[in-house]
Amino acid sequence: MGVDYASVETVLETRRLRLTNWLPEHVDDLYALHSDPEITRYLSADGSPETREQAERRIDNWSRTFATYRLGKLRVVRKSDGVLVGRAGFGIYPPTGEPELGYALFHKYWGNGFALEAATGLRDWIFENTARDHFIGLAAIKNTASLKILEAIGMNATEVKPDIDGAICKFFILSRNQWLERKT
Repeated sequence: MGVDYASVETVLETRRLRLTNWLPEHVDDLYALHSDPEITRYLSADGSPETREQAERRIDNWSRTFATYRLGKLRVVRKSDGVLVGRAGFGIYPPTGEPELGYALFHKYWGNGFALEAATGLRDWIFENTARDHFIGLAAIKNTASLKILEAIGMNATEVKPDIDGAICKFFILSRNQWLERKT
């Protein structure tokens, strides 16, 4: 599928990754990611794979969030070859309106440090490029890999409770002041 790279905006680059906005022509990529039960088992309380229509709605929502707030889940591609490895970025957590860090990678890219690299880059990006004073993250309590990433980027655990979909999650927060203290 041909992508109009003139309309793809690179939001963030890390050593190995480029994070860009989603376009409507990327729906099949997101559908491939979110229809894999291995990936979706931690994305909602029931872990159900998503439909193509849900992928279309997500891209529309992420595009609007990006246009309005300069936040949103982003495509994560490997810089060396342009291969899509997953998605990562900030959503707006509906109950509170706080920026929420989230990520999901295709299974074949797990264990390569891509999620940690993207999360670290996004942590720095939000404080360097927005006026946000904090962001949150959450992960299903059984998702040990994601819990480790949230801890590794310096986030502080706050509580364990159901998320908006009913999944039991551990919640984290990182403030700008905490980030600045760790950075110096």
